[in-house]
Amino acid sequence: MTVTRWVAVQRNPVSGAGPNRAAIVELIVRLREHGLLPRLFANRERLRRRLDDPRWREQLVGIVAAGGDGTVGDVINRFPGVPVAILPLGNENLLAGHLGIPRSGRAVADRIAANRRHALDVGVLGNRRFTLMASAGFDADVVHRTHAARTGHITRGRYVGPILRSLLRYRFHEMRLYIDDDLTPMPARMAVIVNVPAYAIGLELAASARGDDGVLDLRLFEHGSIFRMILYFVRVLAGTHERMRDVRSVRASRVRIESDEPVPIQVDGDPAGRTPVEIHILPGALEVFV
Repeated sequence: MTVTRWVAVQRNPVSGAGPNRAAIVELIVRLREHGLLPRLFANRERLRRRLDDPRWREQLVGIVAAGGDGTVGDVINRFPGVPVAILPLGNENLLAGHLGIPRSGRAVADRIAANRRHALDVGVLGNRRFTLMASAGFDADVVHRTHAARTGHITRGRYVGPILRSLLRYRFHEMRLYIDDDLTPMPARMAVIVNVPAYAIGLELAASARGDDGVLDLRLFEHGSIFRMILYFVRVLAGTHERMRDVRSVRASRVRIESDEPVPIQVDGDPAGRTPVEIHILPGALEVFV
């Protein structure tokens, strides 16, 4: 059997349905116009089996993550090293927004056909890769509570209850962050580790962060209390938090986070265990069609 150059389309069964179906159809039609063979997958294991065949793997141009940031994360973790295109069909679509990728199947197909790629850094926590950011402390506690109460697709409104519960119940344990080879830890009650400066509702936690500079940008919030978290949030909204005396800005290629009590961790909006953890950067490890 002869296999032509082809493109895998990994569809999120939720965000890739309904009104978003038209964008996927447009993508498939346009890929065919460019002489590329599209193959649509809603089942992850079917795509895995297809790529286990050397004949199909050799002719693969790339994988389209048709969904939100969760779909992108799933694809880059299951198929490291494969070029990725993003058809943004989720709620936030933070990475796509940062890269200027529109919700257009035609535009995404044109980018794939033109082979326009950009190398992005990838953060790694344990065996898990992420593109946007990780955090430890209060922010991660909200994420853990939101997912624990999850009954379906997560919208912005579903975070309101967990935020209030975290404000009332979270205990702000101190963490120790070891930056690169420095043996002297830096203290923090909440830590944000940014690769790409894109966060929910348009917040910018690390203005200097870039997704292709080979380092992670850390923002260490040193104090912990309900009042302080509210103040931090207000200053983040205003874009002035980086000028606060108790917010430290650090750049690193590797960071280890320890604490006497387990502190929750999240990556790209998903729970990722608790401390201790180690996070490092893989420079240019992800090729994205842009």
